[in-house]
Order: sequence, then structure tokens, then C-alpha cells
Amino acid sequence: MSSSSRDSFSSPPPPLDWKFSQVFGETAPGEDLQDADVVSSVGFENSGDYLAVGDRGGRVVIFQAKHGKHTPNSFLNRNELERLDSTFATHPEYQYKTEFQSHEPEFDCLKSMEIEEKINRLKWCSTSNGSLFILSTNDKTIKLWKVKEKKVKKVSEMEHHSVVCSENDLLSEGSFMSELDKPPTTNGYNLDWAEKIAKDTLSSQEVQTKITHTEEATRANCRKVYAHAHDFNINSISNNSDGETFISSDDLRINLWNLEISGQCFNIIDMKPLNMEDLTEVITVAEFHPIHCNLLAYSSSRGFTRLVDMRQSAICDHSARILKDAEYHGSKSFFTELIASISDMKFTNDGQHILIRDYMNLKLWDMRMDSSPVAVFKIHEHLRPKLSDLYNDDSIFDKFECCISGDGLHFATGSYSNNLRIFSHGVGNEEGITIEASKNPNRRSILHPASRPRRSSLSNMTRGFYRQGHENYRSGSNEFSCNLSSKLLHLAWHPTTNFIACASGNSLLMYYA
Repeated sequence: MSSSSRDSFSSPPPPLDWKFSQVFGETAPGEDLQDADVVSSVGFENSGDYLAVGDRGGRVVIFQAKHGKHTPNSFLNRNELERLDSTFATHPEYQYKTEFQSHEPEFDCLKSMEIEEKINRLKWCSTSNGSLFILSTNDKTIKLWKVKEKKVKKVSEMEHHSVVCSENDLLSEGSFMSELDKPPTTNGYNLDWAEKIAKDTLSSQEVQTKITHTEEATRANCRKVYAHAHDFNINSISNNSDGETFISSDDLRINLWNLEISGQCFNIIDMKPLNMEDLTEVITVAEFHPIHCNLLAYSSSRGFTRLVDMRQSAICDHSARILKDAEYHGSKSFFTELIASISDMKFTNDGQHILIRDYMNLKLWDMRMDSSPVAVFKIHEHLRPKLSDLYNDDSIFDKFECCISGDGLHFATGSYSNNLRIFSHGVGNEEGITIEASKNPNRRSILHPASRPRRSSLSNMTRGFYRQGHENYRSGSNEFSCNLSSKLLHLAWHPTTNFIACASGNSLLMYYA
């Protein structure tokens, strides 16, 4: 480890004691899990006051942290209130705020292809005026939503014969009177009729005052739609620190957008070869640097992480630095490149380190040292002898996310059997902490994974030649020490406190330390 890395992690953090906090969307016993309800993305707002969750049904659900005025125990004594305040200081609790339908299923007529409504990524936008903006994307289309509270009038009761509007009264009475029945008027108005309308108007105002009240409701409005810019499925989006631009990446290209302009974008990275048969790797994730608006990083299916500077050229085809673990420079086995594929990547808040998740490991890199990672955490090393079985049922292509604490000293990712793996740099325990994401963590895991159809993705093109000659190859045993059908793919760390939100199926579970 370099001296600069030692300075960054000079004082090892104490081990954290994690406890269960909340759960939303828990499936009742015997209830079937609907595919549309499965969570596909989780993300905290920059202050941590809001949490957004996307699912495969194209919906976005937003939760809000409970503050003093939102606590239901408003009539507690002073000691109990002080205890609740101290609890909230270290243990935020969330409540449902609103939800909206972000994407609908579509059909691409030119390519004869269905476009799923599944939410692939959610990203909150930074604003200076406190407004809430969030980016959501499915495979092809990115949308910018504004979430705001509006005052809505609710009708509690309505009198059956109450007068609603004087103009309606005028039209209704006039429409049932014939020309012979109409009384003579002065200057076009009947004086008696005008007096009656004046009285009805007053009574209408009194009724409206009694039967209506005002409530605050949260609404989400779509402000921008960024479409028709990706030929392949979008795998990630990332906001720039300048607050004006963001990037979106698919398997072969990365585009730069301005939040205010939805009609055009700039292609800054293009990995598509002239002949698609020469394709050797695809982009898996892209992320902007948290401080320097000109720097970004993107990872590939071969395990490379490239750092680029957008000031060098319009097309960022020359990497400023390449992070590649020396472990894979030597002899390669059948599955070496498959398990080296990077599924997620996160910068620390200071931008000095970057956390990378491949299939087997969680690696922490120092941005100033590209020879090797400063720390490697094994996630499920016990599955290495079973890679052939994992390949045959497509589990080896699962994309696990990772997250970093606000101080950059703790890291978390998911594994099978709904296991949440949490590590701390410098503590000396490389095994970390394992928590089963469930309200009943002692339940017995099922040993046989459920079969599923093979994914349709361009990333499989770079690995397709592995299938030939090994379609029916097995290691001789179908037994696994974990439940492959239960996996913890999506999670997020609170920006300011040790609090993790993770998704298991349609459930959102929260833990604090």
C-alpha cells in the first residue's frame, strides 16, 4: 500500500454492530411474488432525507425520513421525546411518501423488439433550491421527474341539493324555460331572477366553506424525456458534479447529456468495432467523479476500469489510467474472464478511492496507484468450485451492486441466500460481517436454485464462444451451500450515517449501526 493510502486510512474504523430497522413490501406467507413487484434499483437522495426504489413494473416509490413533526407520538412526555430525538440522530426511520409510474412497456417496430418497463437505474439530481429531481431509466429511455408537494382540496361531504355555481344555476333554469314562459326583463336581465341568483351564490360559498378542507399531496411530473440515443440496453446513468450534465451508458457507447436539453446528446465513448465479430468486451457501468466534472470512469466485461479526462478530446478513446488487477495477468482458466466482469463501481466522496465489484470479489483501488488494489474482500469464495454449474444456469451473470459509507471507511455488497456482506478497511478482518436480509434470519435456505431462461444481452456475445462444447458440462454435484434463487443485488448506503437499504425480491430492508 502506498504512503498516501496509509494516510487516507491512518486510523482503522471500529467494527460496526448492525441491527435491523425496517422492512417494506414484505410478502405474506403463501403469497406469490409477482415479477412486476421485484425491486430493481435503490438510491438515496444526497441529504439522505429521501429514498427512491424502482421495480420491474416501471414504478418508482419514494420514502421520506421521519422528522419531529412527522412522528406519530406527538403526545409523549419530555423524556420520551428526548429519547426519540437521540434515537433519530443515529437511526433514521422512513415512511412512504409517494409513488408514480415512470415507464410503460413499449414495442420497437423497427427492431421488432419489446422494451421492458423495468427500472434499471435511479439517480437523484443535486439542486440549489431544494427541489427534488430524479432520473429514471429503463433499457432505452431516460426520464427526468420533479417531485413536489401540492395543496389539494378534499371534499368531506356534499349536500344533495346544494347550489354549486351561480352560472350553472343560470344555465339550468334558463334551459327549461320556453320563450312564452320567460318573464319580461329590463336591460336583458330579470330583476327577480338576479336577486335569486345572488342569494344562491352566498349559500354556495357557505356550503363550500363547510364541506372542503386542504391536504398536502405529493405529485411527480415528468419534465424531460431523453430517448432514441442508445441502440443497446442502458446499464447505468451518472450525474456530474457540475449539476448540469449526466452520462448514460449502454454495452458499447457512453453519451453525455445536458439536463435542460433532451433533443440531443454527445457520444464521448464508442467501443463498437467495425466488424461485430471482433467484439471482445462491452461496457458494464460508468460513473462520474464526485468532485472533478471532467473525470469519469467506466468498467468492462474483461475486468478493466478506465479513467478518462473529457478535456483531452471530444471522443474519449484514450484512457488516462487503466485499473486492472495483476491477478488476471497470469494463467487463465475457463471462467476467468466471466468472473472478472465488473458489475458495479462507486467512488468515495473524496474521489481518492474507487470501489469495484466483480462476481467473486469486492476491490478497493487508490486512484493514484493502478498497479493493484489496496484491499480485496472475498464475497462467496466457496462457490469457486461450482463455477460450471453457475454458468449453466446463468447465475454467473448476476450483477451485484456495491456501496460505500459517507466517510469512505466501510463497504457493502450482496450475495446469495439474501446475504448482506459488510466490510471495513483496516480492521484486520477480511471476512467482514454477513447478515441475512430478512426479518427471520435463522430460516433454512433452499439448496437447489430455480432455473431461468438465458438473458438476451449484448454482453453475452463476448462470452458466447464459451458455451460451445460445455453446454452440458457439470462438476458432478448440484448441491450448493446457498440459495441461488434468493440474491441481494441492489443496495444503497445512507450519505451521512451508517444506514443501509437493501432489496430482496419485492422487500426493502433497512439496517443501521
